[in-house]
Amino acid sequence: MCLLAATTVNAQQRLTLDSVLNRVTANPALLAYDSKISAQDAYATGAKSLDAPKISAGQYQVPYQFNPNGGSFMIQAEQMFTNPAKLRAKEDYMKGMAKVTAEDKNYLKNQLIAQAKQTYYERVVLEKKLALLQNTQNLLEYMLKDANIRLTYGKEKLSNIYKAKAELYELDNTREQLNNQVSQNNIMLNTLMNRDKQTAFTVDTTLVLKDYETALTDTATLATGRSDVKSLSRNIELQQLNAQVEYSKRKPDFGIQVAHMISYGSYSNQYVLMASVTIPIVPWASKEYKANLKGIRYEVEEMQQQKTDILNQAGGKLAGLRADLGSKKRQIGNYQRNIIPALQNGYKTALLAYDQNTGDLPSVLNGINDLQTARMEALDRLQEILTLQVTYEKENEKN
Repeated sequence: MCLLAATTVNAQQRLTLDSVLNRVTANPALLAYDSKISAQDAYATGAKSLDAPKISAGQYQVPYQFNPNGGSFMIQAEQMFTNPAKLRAKEDYMKGMAKVTAEDKNYLKNQLIAQAKQTYYERVVLEKKLALLQNTQNLLEYMLKDANIRLTYGKEKLSNIYKAKAELYELDNTREQLNNQVSQNNIMLNTLMNRDKQTAFTVDTTLVLKDYETALTDTATLATGRSDVKSLSRNIELQQLNAQVEYSKRKPDFGIQVAHMISYGSYSNQYVLMASVTIPIVPWASKEYKANLKGIRYEVEEMQQQKTDILNQAGGKLAGLRADLGSKKRQIGNYQRNIIPALQNGYKTALLAYDQNTGDLPSVLNGINDLQTARMEALDRLQEILTLQVTYEKENEKN
């Protein structure tokens, strides 16, 4: 059974963070945007089409009372020609819709990548916690073995041994909780990568902490880098194209009408050839597109303000993240330089006293527990730093 378990672990695929992020780019939600963009491009190809011609045929000016020389049979064709400026404006507008969708896709991609990073880092920290748990278990098992030997010589209390066993068993609950979190993270990552949710894999536990706390916020870089800001810019461009569509409505359309009449009786055949033009600048026709142009200007102003607000909020959030990163790094540095070494020395002192029969087992157990708690809290600070790092990269769209 142990050999089978080892083989299963070895057979698990090892995924680096980069390989996970590459797979996330094939998420169905992103592929759906690709299909939407293709659809919008396809719709744009038909933007310059004209209205269908109209053909009619029938009796023309035939009297109700029978008259062999009255009326005629008429065949008529009509075609309206939309102003080319209107067609170009419509085509440009429809092409602009795909650009907006592309930025919406980039926004979702940034969110999914941030979610994948966050989940991957959580998995890495969980692996470090499990390794720490195994180290603590080894210490407790060693102490329990030593205490049982001492018990046979009457140098240890049975109650202390039960206390050591209880702490050893408590590690099983902690390990179960951590393993459950690992399973949940695996399911989330597999979901983001669009593959079987139960597929097990290992991760690269190497972590790189970035020095974002010393970075500076560049509003211009944010404006050109954030997909939500670029989406608003594309929407502004789209509204400007929409304004061109509305403005083109003031241009006239043209039409032609051709008819041939076959007269009854001795009258000669006749024809009709007429051209037509619309007059959209008359007040009762121009009111709509003038109102639409005014509304579009207000919508553009609204989106400009939204861009300013996003950049303002992002600048403030990034400044807060940098301050928080600096604080968390100082905390974890304090754990590594001062707190954990002091607790290690306390544990070693209690263990030395126990070996020299001048100390007791509870003091050693407390030392082990305090050391594990501090190391776990240091890993919690590490997780907080990674979470802040992911949030900072998401705000800057650094993938």
